[in-house]
Order: sequence, then structure tokens, then C-alpha cells
Amino acid sequence: MTTKKIVLATCALLALSSQSALAGVEANVAASSNYFWRGITQTGDKAAVSGGLDYSHESGFYVGTWMSTIDFGEEASAGYELDVYGGFAWESNGIGYDVGYLYYAYPDAAENIDFGEIYGSVTWEWLTLKASYTTFVDEASAPSEDMLYLEANASFTVLNETTLDIHIAQSSGDTIKDWYGEDDSYMDYGISLTKSGITLGLKKVDLKADDDIKVFASYGVSFEL
Repeated sequence: MTTKKIVLATCALLALSSQSALAGVEANVAASSNYFWRGITQTGDKAAVSGGLDYSHESGFYVGTWMSTIDFGEEASAGYELDVYGGFAWESNGIGYDVGYLYYAYPDAAENIDFGEIYGSVTWEWLTLKASYTTFVDEASAPSEDMLYLEANASFTVLNETTLDIHIAQSSGDTIKDWYGEDDSYMDYGISLTKSGITLGLKKVDLKADDDIKVFASYGVSFEL
């Protein structure tokens, strides 16, 4: 998907957001001490700001876009990430599913490093299992198109309306080795507490080059339009 197509998709989302009161349109903004993607910092362990817009229809169809500041270093010279996604979700009596497609774009990067993936998840009360698989990767990002991400997420309400989230996942495939130069798989772990939009948490991966436990804090709000 070219940058032009990304802009068109985003414009279409904005157009949808001005329609149908029967559907839901929600915006979100956040600031974080670090932006992690699958356990790996996307900001050189520096702060990030982000925001997004989501449209959901009563049929279960949804589409959205999300943007965050990033820092991959001088070589990539990318200043921000722009995601565009869409899919279908359903939930009833604590059981649900979600299937869709997510495109990661870096419009101001020195080279084309975009990639995309399909995903699917099932949820039962407090537990969510999800799989994501790469559909393509621009050659400037990695020569291979082979990446599978399997994750398990648990969410509980504790204390005074505080949410405890626990995350464990595995990334695998040749693209992982292309990116990080170690093995073709690694695990990432996370735990966090959230209350009133404030999140405090810990992240860890088992890559040799980046195996420290990292602490992060963020504050985010969402609101209906």
C-alpha cells in the first residue's frame, strides 16, 4: 500500500466518522515514557505521543487509524508510524472473536519499510488468545516475509477499579532474524496496572541484545465523537 492509498484510507475513515449516529466513533490520545512493539522499543527508550480514531458499526465491522512518534535512529530517519486497520468483532456473554488486517506505514522513512499482517483473536471472559501473521514486508525492511506472533493476554479488575493486565507472547519466523540478528524467535512478557487512564508497567524480552526489564508509564484518554 502506497502512502497515497494510506491517506485515502484515512480520509475515508474520517468521512465515515461524520456519518450514522447508530455507529460508534471514538478518538484516543496518549503520552508514554516509551513505545514498545512486541516488547521492543520503537522510540530508542524515549517518550512517545500517540493518537487514533476508530469507527465501529453495530454489525461488528470496524475500521481505524492510529499514529505514534517513533525513533529508529538516523539510518531509518522515520519520525512517526501510521497504522490503518479494519475487521469484524463480535462478543456475547463473555465470549468473542476479532479478525482483521493491520497495515504499518512509515511515510517519512528514508526507505520503504512498511509491512502488513492479518490477525485473529478469541476471548473468554478475562483471557484473550491472538495470532498475527505477516502478509508482506517491504524489502528495505526485511528480505523475508515470515513472521508469526502468538500472544496470550489476561485482564482482571483488582483493588479500587484498577485493571491488572498480564501478557506473554512469542515472535517467530525468518523476518525476526532479519530484524534482530539473533535467533528466529523470541519471547516477550509484560505486566501492568491501569487506573483512570494512568498505566504503570514492566516489559521484558529474551533477546540477548535487549534483555533488561524495562519500566514504563503512560496516560491516555478516549472519548466519543
